[in-house]
Amino acid sequence: MIPRLTLLPNPATLALIALAFALPGLAGHDLWKTHDAIGLGIVHDMVTSGTPLVPRVAGSPWLFDPPLYHWLAVAFGSVFQYVMEFHGGARLTSGALVLAAFWLIYVAARDWARPDDDRGVHGAAAMLVLLGSIGLMVHAHEALPELASLTALCGALATLPHAARRPLPAGVLFGAALGFAALSAVWMAPASLLIAVIAAHVACPEWRTRSALVFLSVTFVVGFVIAASWPLALYWRAPEAFALWRTVAWQPLGDPLVNLRFFLVTGSWFAWPAWPLALWAAWSLRRRWSEPQLFVPGVASLVMLLLAAYWGPAQDVNLIPLLAPLALLACRGAIVLRRGAAGALDWFGVLAFGFFGALVWLGWFAMLTGLPLRVASNFFRTAPAFVLEFNLLHVAFALVLALGWLYLVFRTTRSPMRSLLRWAAGIVLLWGSFAMLWMPWADYQKSYRSVALQLRSKIPVGAGCIAHRGLGVSQAAALDYHGGIRARPFDIVRPNACPLLLVQGNPQHEFDGPGAGWVKLADVGRPGDRAERYRLYRLGK
Repeated sequence: MIPRLTLLPNPATLALIALAFALPGLAGHDLWKTHDAIGLGIVHDMVTSGTPLVPRVAGSPWLFDPPLYHWLAVAFGSVFQYVMEFHGGARLTSGALVLAAFWLIYVAARDWARPDDDRGVHGAAAMLVLLGSIGLMVHAHEALPELASLTALCGALATLPHAARRPLPAGVLFGAALGFAALSAVWMAPASLLIAVIAAHVACPEWRTRSALVFLSVTFVVGFVIAASWPLALYWRAPEAFALWRTVAWQPLGDPLVNLRFFLVTGSWFAWPAWPLALWAAWSLRRRWSEPQLFVPGVASLVMLLLAAYWGPAQDVNLIPLLAPLALLACRGAIVLRRGAAGALDWFGVLAFGFFGALVWLGWFAMLTGLPLRVASNFFRTAPAFVLEFNLLHVAFALVLALGWLYLVFRTTRSPMRSLLRWAAGIVLLWGSFAMLWMPWADYQKSYRSVALQLRSKIPVGAGCIAHRGLGVSQAAALDYHGGIRARPFDIVRPNACPLLLVQGNPQHEFDGPGAGWVKLADVGRPGDRAERYRLYRLGK
């Protein structure tokens, strides 16, 4: 008889679930647009140029994101390049950061539990809510600076339970975490948490003590020193880049109302099930809002959403840092969730992930055997000439995930934790099955490796510079990484400044060609891509 899993899950079970989620899919594919290619393009440029101070994509400055994540990725890529491709090793940074975020949010919820609460339940619930957030499923496996910000915010939240009792060390660690978050991605996330903590020292009697001044003062000093270190170095060593950073980093993008609508609509699925659980916690525990453990994550989540809407841009990756305070608040909602609601979430997750998991296996079988014919034809229509090879190790890992999920579905005891555990396990099942079974098919059509190599083979030796027209940033990063192709913007004043011209155009027509006087050398694209075509032209004969 197979024994039942008794809930609360022990730390070893939680660690196994976290590893099964974070590691698959990190090293198994090339650069994918948009954010993954840009992040790895910056890392590649830092390594090849030897100048890590100014982030660049294919030689052009990219100052929308601070460079802390990219510095870490340079280290990971350099260490692991002997056992895997550089981009795979660099992307392991994301896995390490996500695992650290899981541990830190566990510590934050555990240490901030009340004396009459089960500390382990709170910690496990927060970690499972964060892992189970749908928006993190794919982004956790990309080269995203926002993952470093998420981890730093989880670390900042983990220090706050000790702010009143040990203000000096807690202030140092909290300020350092905010500083590292500011060096990782946009400033709005750490600023929101700092605003919430300052407000909590006014609104929460527990924090209105003499130690508050020590904690806040140390936080400001340490946080400012760390956050300002890179901009000051940029100002001294690369003043032109500093001026560009000051423009792009402090310029609101988009209409605030349009941005707010985007974040609310996107967040409805991106932060599921964290946001409904957080709202339930805010309502059901409304008489305890004077407690910092509710006030801080609640206010931080609201301020972060409003600042993101005002500042923009409307991109789903800007919601990643928001998951930290949401998970901390949502874990309390999950614990006090009524039985009917918990059961609905539980069985919705079981049925949904079971259905989509079965579809992943059906798709893999169709790609491998050609049966059922209709299913197989859908895959091969988007990836012409693709041939799936049987990989025993990948299939075995996917089978283990499926069996583990079935065990959690049928052999777990009733508990308020069961719905969260099954939901998180469903996320692990779906992503892990995709990464093991479908990744070769997805990479075949998303990778720019073949495009870069074909273009590289058509570039004449000693041809000189290459201009480009319409080339996207992520495409430029991928072509530089895979083919060493670096093109500069086309100069309409001096159209003949470069003897070669690379045009990213439409597969249906060639209206964007340079016209008379240019000879086409290459016309290539990714397999099945109906949106992009890359044409290389040479001036003259």
